[in-house]
Amino acid sequence: MRIGLLTEGGYPYAIGESALWCERLVHGLGQHQFDLYALGGTGTPRPLPPNARVADPGSPEGNATAGSLLERTVFGAHRAARRAYGRRERRRFTDAFHQLALGLCAEDDAATGSDGAFAAGLYALAELARERGGLPGALRSDDAVRTLESACRAPGARRGAAAAGLPDHLAFAEHLERTLRPLSLDWYTEEALGAADLCHAAAGGTTALPGLLAKRFFGTPLLVTEYGVQLRSHYLAAAGADGSPPLRTLLAALHGRLASEIYRQAALLTPGNAHTRRWQEKCGADRARTRTVHPGMAADRFAEVGEDEESGDPATLVWVGRVDPAKDLIALLHAFHEIRARQPDARLRIVAVPVREPGAGAYLTHCKGLAAQLFPDEATGAHAVGENPVTFEELGGPEAPTLEDTYASGAVVVLSSVVEGFPAGLVEAMFCARATVSTDVGAVVEIIGGTGLVVPPRNPRALADACLALLRDPERRHRLGAAARARALELFTVEQNLAAFRGIYLELLSHAPVRHRPGDGVPFAHPAEAHVPGSWAQQAVAAGTGAPDA
Repeated sequence: MRIGLLTEGGYPYAIGESALWCERLVHGLGQHQFDLYALGGTGTPRPLPPNARVADPGSPEGNATAGSLLERTVFGAHRAARRAYGRRERRRFTDAFHQLALGLCAEDDAATGSDGAFAAGLYALAELARERGGLPGALRSDDAVRTLESACRAPGARRGAAAAGLPDHLAFAEHLERTLRPLSLDWYTEEALGAADLCHAAAGGTTALPGLLAKRFFGTPLLVTEYGVQLRSHYLAAAGADGSPPLRTLLAALHGRLASEIYRQAALLTPGNAHTRRWQEKCGADRARTRTVHPGMAADRFAEVGEDEESGDPATLVWVGRVDPAKDLIALLHAFHEIRARQPDARLRIVAVPVREPGAGAYLTHCKGLAAQLFPDEATGAHAVGENPVTFEELGGPEAPTLEDTYASGAVVVLSSVVEGFPAGLVEAMFCARATVSTDVGAVVEIIGGTGLVVPPRNPRALADACLALLRDPERRHRLGAAARARALELFTVEQNLAAFRGIYLELLSHAPVRHRPGDGVPFAHPAEAHVPGSWAQQAVAAGTGAPDA
């Protein structure tokens, strides 16, 4: 089976949680051929297995160099996209863009057909871009701005959109052009996405847009995997942006409409947790076409720690993660202040994952200052070196060289976040058979499943009480840790993730319409065994060009 795997700014050019999952998928499903379509990838691709390639329709061999791919990527420069439209093309563009803009500006009401108008305009623009090019320039043109202004002031428009002025229209047109750049890619041919049996988008939103068009042009089934909620991220980013309220209204409408159309057209949605699934269903996803597939994580590296029930200081709490305000270390420090008052030998290790983003250290500095205020005697050296009950360390440093060593050092792992998606660190702690105390955010309850303690967010007193309950009860702590490890090994391993997608790929292909390709008119041109996954399938295709022996 040929899979068109759609990624954004990640695999095979970068490595992170999403890219790591893609890498495991490609390596683990070696019976399938993966064509990697990377939106915005830069640099040199990571080494790929024999069953994967970076797709580049512009090269005869179908293999991209970094330079040739960048010329065709979403954020690259499209020479053909700069040409001007003639009168007929301008009329086609204006009609299509008017439909799209009306769908964006209208209130969310099934009676108005706003979703249908947006989709019709989107596909009309895609057809124009595929036939004539020039779409990025047209989306930034005066015609586009005037059409958007007209749609914002049309009867039934959202109140926020109706209040938009010229600066809002210009800013939105620029954002819209960036969002719709996948429409202008040269991927929509019979040699590119048209050759795929299945499109698998590693995220929603813009990443899934090429798969949406492949379904439109070729009938290719679309599978969308979301381990974070793309739409939620857009809403949060818009809320914190400097733009005016009308501009934020238009941006929210754009990403909401795009998400709804992708969810409606996908053959199957595979959210990584129930939290993401609920978001998808609110945006129009059909529950019958939604199936939760938990992310797969490598469990082997934590096996030694997980099987050692005696490891860890029984009075030490461990926190691991990126230090930012969403993790609410302030509440954790206040909770530990109360823990320390009730159990003087308690300790807290805060182990930060290195972050190179500008300004990332400001929150950490604030937390260290608060710790110095809450524990003044220790901070001023009243105790010997190393006696400070709160330590701030960096993962990979001498005190915390690896995740395994970090989790092994304590008795209880704490998560104090106010915002989470799928907290991978919680699963790592479960692999290590550690009892956990977590706040009730994101997918925490779904992950824990009764094998740890869960408290409300922003409640230091509840957090302190739960931590003390486990610190003072070793038998319960060990029992919960063992149950947590068993649950993690059952639900969150790489093996279960690969098994799920192995079955999903075959299921979707079995329900897809028959695709006719060159050679289909020749009897026995494609022997039946060529459609069965296996390393010998390609040999069967090469050998099966004539009729079988009688």
